[in-house]
Amino acid sequence: MNPKWLPSGWELPPEIVERLGRKVGRQRAMEEQDHLLIILHAPPKPGQDEREARVFWRKPDGSWSTSTRGKGPKAILEHIAEYQAQIDALESREETAQTAEEFFEVLDQATPLARACRNMYAALQQARDLVPEDPEIVSCRDEAYACERSAELLVHDVKNGFDLYVAKKTEEMTKSGHAMAVSGHRLNTLVALFFPTATLAALLGMNVPHGLENTQGAFLGAIAVGVALGFGVKTWLDRPL
Repeated sequence: MNPKWLPSGWELPPEIVERLGRKVGRQRAMEEQDHLLIILHAPPKPGQDEREARVFWRKPDGSWSTSTRGKGPKAILEHIAEYQAQIDALESREETAQTAEEFFEVLDQATPLARACRNMYAALQQARDLVPEDPEIVSCRDEAYACERSAELLVHDVKNGFDLYVAKKTEEMTKSGHAMAVSGHRLNTLVALFFPTATLAALLGMNVPHGLENTQGAFLGAIAVGVALGFGVKTWLDRPL
């Protein structure tokens, strides 16, 4: 009995049917009694757990039956073109991505797509080895390789684009941190210079007799001492750690 994911009415050799499970399983090709069965997956969708089967059956007389629209190798080429269309769409999104979230969204879809393309190519290469005399399978295999290459380049470009985005943001944060450090240092310098003077002024300004109320030059002396202490504190702060 054929699995539910196979089209009804297909009379495959029992040796092939026995090798099929209730679920689609991996992309692969198998051959028995000159019957070639190619099992591929539809392009993966975000959040999809189980893969949708697309099955292509080459009979001993060279005729084909497929579970999709189209006949034989043409249906396989249309299947590959669907993958390529999704890759092209993701490439456009990658070129316009501006945020980390946008890069992650593209990468999240490109990674399983690239993996499916790689397995699709392996299945068609397996089919090519099983039926080496069919040139149309060779053409399908070659198109699958080109599709796999495009998917791998897409993933590579997305990762490079994200790395460049991170590098730019890191540089911006470094510049911002440096500017804040410079501003903080300037503020600390001003505090170091004027804190002793302000402290002395506060002490001398208290309504407490200290004998210097009427002393000539006390005001200028306090300023001089405060400035000297300020430069001393600044020198101490600027010392190498």
